[in-house]
Amino acid sequence: MENNNKDSEVSVDVIFQLRLYIAGQSPNSIKAFENLIMICDEHLKGRYDVEIIDLIQNPSLAKEDQILAIPTLVRKLPEPLRKIIGNLSNKERVLDGLNLKSRNSCK
Repeated sequence: MENNNKDSEVSVDVIFQLRLYIAGQSPNSIKAFENLIMICDEHLKGRYDVEIIDLIQNPSLAKEDQILAIPTLVRKLPEPLRKIIGNLSNKERVLDGLNLKSRNSCK
């Protein structure tokens, strides 16, 4: 392996591939989607692709990413795969989960 710190710094050219697992139009699912788009627009500026998976319509799709709770955000790329459970209202936790926190920190 060339770079053991692969997850510590994400290149500004990389496209984030994200999956948001939701349960229909539940309040938490709607809030998670809104929060995700807001965070991505602010911190990824067009460098992201979001796939929404509604587990009410397709429950079998939960197996692929081993989803145990919803809503759950899965960062497929850049590797390694990372998961964030909840409605994504804790922005700092989401940024940390996407590995964007240190780069965008004001400190």
